[in-house]
Amino acid sequence: MFLLLPFDSLVVNLLGISITVLFTLLLVFIIVPAIFGVSFGIRKVYMKTLLKIFQWATLRIERGAKEKNHPLYKPYVNGIIAKEPTSLEEEIKEMRRSGSGKALDTPEFELSDIFYFCRKGIETIMDDEVTKRFSAEELESWNLLSRTNYNFQYISLRLTVLWGLGVLIRYCFLLPLRIALAFTGISLLVTGTTVVGYLPNGRCKDFLSKHVHLMCYRICVRALTAIITYHHRENRPRNGGICVANHTSPIDVIILASDGYYAMVGQIHGGLMGVIQRAMVKACPHVWFERSEVKDRHLVARRLTEHVRDKSKLPILIFPEGTCINNTSVMMFKKGSFEIGATVYPVAIKYDPQFGDAFWNSSKYGMVTYLLRMMTSWAIVCSVWYLPPMTRQPEEDAVQFANRVKSAIARQGGLVDLLWDGGLKREKVKDAFKEEQQKLYSKMIVGSHEDRSRS
Repeated sequence: MFLLLPFDSLVVNLLGISITVLFTLLLVFIIVPAIFGVSFGIRKVYMKTLLKIFQWATLRIERGAKEKNHPLYKPYVNGIIAKEPTSLEEEIKEMRRSGSGKALDTPEFELSDIFYFCRKGIETIMDDEVTKRFSAEELESWNLLSRTNYNFQYISLRLTVLWGLGVLIRYCFLLPLRIALAFTGISLLVTGTTVVGYLPNGRCKDFLSKHVHLMCYRICVRALTAIITYHHRENRPRNGGICVANHTSPIDVIILASDGYYAMVGQIHGGLMGVIQRAMVKACPHVWFERSEVKDRHLVARRLTEHVRDKSKLPILIFPEGTCINNTSVMMFKKGSFEIGATVYPVAIKYDPQFGDAFWNSSKYGMVTYLLRMMTSWAIVCSVWYLPPMTRQPEEDAVQFANRVKSAIARQGGLVDLLWDGGLKREKVKDAFKEEQQKLYSKMIVGSHEDRSRS
C-alpha cells in the first residue's frame, strides 16, 4: 500500500481545503445571489477600483511620453475625414462654383465632375465607414490589457509590474473562477430544462421554465463579471411581441435574458450548442431552424407569425442586423421580422470598452478564442435601454418601419445610424449600391435637359 509522506499529505489537505473554500465562496457570494436576483455590490466596487487604476496608468503613460518626447497615438473618434451631410448634386455644384467663380443653375456634364467621384473614392478608401465597424473599438486610455492601446511601451518599472500583476490576476484567479461559473451555469441550464421538459404543459411548467432560464443566465452573466445597468424597465417586452436589439456579441442574449424571459430564434447547431438547444426547447417554445430552412424567408416568417399570434408565448428575441457590429454603430436591419405585423419592442445595448471588448469579430476569431479573450478581460460593462413599443404605421412598408426602429435604437444608444448592410462583412458590395450613385448623377443631368426643353 502506497503511503503519502507527511509533506505530500499536507499539500493534499491544503489543496482539498482550498477547493472547499473556493466552492463555498462561489455558492454563497455568486450562485445563491444569482438564483434570487440580488447583488452584494462587490462588482461595482471592483469596477470603481479598476477605473482609478486605469486613470493612474493613463496619466503615467502620458507623463512618461512627455518626458521622452514621444508622440501619443490618439484614435479618431469621429473619423479621419470631416464630412458634411450634403447631397451629390449640392457637392458638384459647389465644386463647379469654386472652379468657375459663379453658380450654375443649369448643370450639365463637365469634365471636372470626374474629380468629385475620384475624391469620394479616395475618401472611402482612407476612411471606410463600413469596414472599421468590424474591428475592435479604439480606446483613448489604457486599461492594462496589452491588446488595447498603441501607446504602451516600457515607461516605468511600477507600470510594468502593475501590468504583470494584472496578467496574474486575470489568468490565474479570474479565469479559473469564471470557467467554473460558466460550467455551473451551462450544466444547470441543460439539467434544469431537461427535467422541466418532462412536466405536463401548464402554468407550473411555464413558471419553472422561466425561472430556470433566468437563474442560469444570471450565473453565466457572473461568469463574465458583467456589470449591467438596465433603464426604463417598464418598457420590457411582453408576450406576443418581438424584441429587436443591436448586435455586438453572442452574449447579447445572456445580457437581455438575465433580466427577462424570451423565446430564442436561431439555427440548429451541433456539438455542445446543439445539446443546449435541444434541452432548452423541451422546456420553452424556442424557434430553431434547420440550415436549409433558414434560407426560406417565407417559412421563417410563417413560423414567427404563428408564435406571436399566441399571446401566451414569450416574446421573440431577434437581432435584425444578422451579424456582430463593434458597438459604434447600428447597420441595416433585415426587414423579415418587421413584416409580421407584431408589436416591436426596441432595445439599445451599449458596451463600455474600457474594461473589455465585447465585440466578436467572427472573421478573425473562433468561438473558443473569443470566449477566452472575454474571460481574461477585466469585466463586461454595459447599459441596456428598453424603448417604448413601436407598431407599423398604415403608410409604412417593412423597410421604412425597420429603419424607424433602427434610428430609435441608434439615437438612444449613442450609436451611428448606417444604411449599409452588415453582410458586407463577408460579401462584396452589391451592384445596386454602385448603380445608385450613377442614377443620382444621371438624374441630375437628365433633369437639367428637361428643364431646358420646357423653357
